[in-house]
Amino acid sequence: MSSTTAALNPPLRAGRREWIGLAVIALPCLLYSMDLTVLNLAVPALARELQPTPSQLLWIIDIYGFMVAGMLVTMGTLGDRIGRRRLLLIGAAAFGVASVLAAASNSAGMLIATRALLGVAGATLAPSTLSLIRSMFHDPRQRTTAIGIWISSFSLGAAIGPVVGGALIEFFSWRAAFLINVPVMLLLLALGPSLLPEFRDPQARRIDLPSAAMSIAAVLPTIYGLKRLAEQGFVLDSPAALLPWAAMLAGLAVGVAFVHRQRRLAEPLIDLGLFRAHGFTPALVIYMTGGLVMFGVFVFIAQYLQLVLGLNALQAGWWMVPSALGFVVGSTVTPRLVGRVSVRVLIVGGLAISAVSLLVLAAAGPASGPALVVGGLLLQAIGMAPVFTLATELIVGSVEPERAGAASAMSETCAEFGGALGIAIFGSLGTAIYRVAMADADAGAVPAGAALDAARATLAGAASLAQQPGGSALLGAAHDAFVQGQRVTLWIGATLLAATAVMAKLTLRSGTSAPHGSEAGA
Repeated sequence: MSSTTAALNPPLRAGRREWIGLAVIALPCLLYSMDLTVLNLAVPALARELQPTPSQLLWIIDIYGFMVAGMLVTMGTLGDRIGRRRLLLIGAAAFGVASVLAAASNSAGMLIATRALLGVAGATLAPSTLSLIRSMFHDPRQRTTAIGIWISSFSLGAAIGPVVGGALIEFFSWRAAFLINVPVMLLLLALGPSLLPEFRDPQARRIDLPSAAMSIAAVLPTIYGLKRLAEQGFVLDSPAALLPWAAMLAGLAVGVAFVHRQRRLAEPLIDLGLFRAHGFTPALVIYMTGGLVMFGVFVFIAQYLQLVLGLNALQAGWWMVPSALGFVVGSTVTPRLVGRVSVRVLIVGGLAISAVSLLVLAAAGPASGPALVVGGLLLQAIGMAPVFTLATELIVGSVEPERAGAASAMSETCAEFGGALGIAIFGSLGTAIYRVAMADADAGAVPAGAALDAARATLAGAASLAQQPGGSALLGAAHDAFVQGQRVTLWIGATLLAATAVMAKLTLRSGTSAPHGSEAGA
């Protein structure tokens, strides 16, 4: 579309109905994000009641994220075919029912199964809500504002998850952490049909079921392998240590076969032509890298606040609220800057600010206190807000509305991969540095044995010895070792963000308008 045509036929501006509809679809996104964090606080209480084995406990925690990641591509494409509002409402009903079943779980196996159902239902939320935004907001600047609000809902959910979850568990029980989902889903089911427009691809063709199965078989084992590597590190000292590597190789092999099949099919599950749309691929790389660094950093910051500074989970959650508010403010201000400052400059500048924020966080030591961390996280939020907002707008705005569901699913799948990869790489590297430093630490009066071995392996193991004779000295050495590993990973993260900023500078156009359709960056 030429600029002259755009001037003669300006896009329709959204009204009150669309903005109220945005508020309705932002609520389940907030809950989706909360569900990824709140369960960690509920683990001690549900473990006492349900008595899961260590393996079952890992599956209770991880199965939700696994199923979300595995189903995103299929759900995004399904929404383009059956209707995005219909998919969202089906997912909301399933999410509410699964939440009730999870709250009623009387065994670890039942909770694992219901968490898996929650993941399948949750996979409908992100791609269908984002693609609905693409259909509801045709004006590029309004769409950028809407996407900023949408992204802020995820950030706010992650921030208040520990606070709300801690309060629910403290005053009620771990089951309340699931039941809180039900009224929000009922609200969505009540208001969605009247406030949200239905949109589907008018030329939608049948879904290739083998491709859908292959997409799940490619994503699930890869995410599983990455998460297990984050726990065990990059070691190959036993047959069991080979399992994550085997899972990832299997997932990648299926992924290659999936891509080959999409190229041959007349009606593919994912149109690989999406990657030829201007700005789509660079935006995916930016989005994935940002998620990689942010999730990788969070692994250390959460432990630093609790195990180094001695805060409990609820206190740590409160200290992270300012960064979430900073993200909300940054996402709100970004649309006002678009038009005055080019999209490329905003993305490159945001990445540069985020890189600086990691250097600020790297200055934190065992005795620094939480203020420095809060300042660094706030700076990171202000930097990453325009990056995520505009990268998302580039992804969904660079394709036709009919393909917005598939594009949305691709963006969220990349975010899941980025997060898992960040946790695996950063977590494993930090753990390796910690173990090398602790291998030479003076154990003092702490006797040799399994407890000392645990202290040399993880900071949590060292913290458990704090009350034993000689334990405090060993804990001090553990704090120093942990901070050393944290600093190295933060420096690497800053370097990665700086490199991504250079890539964005070279690959994105220098337009001053919000990217949209064929005009992206023009």
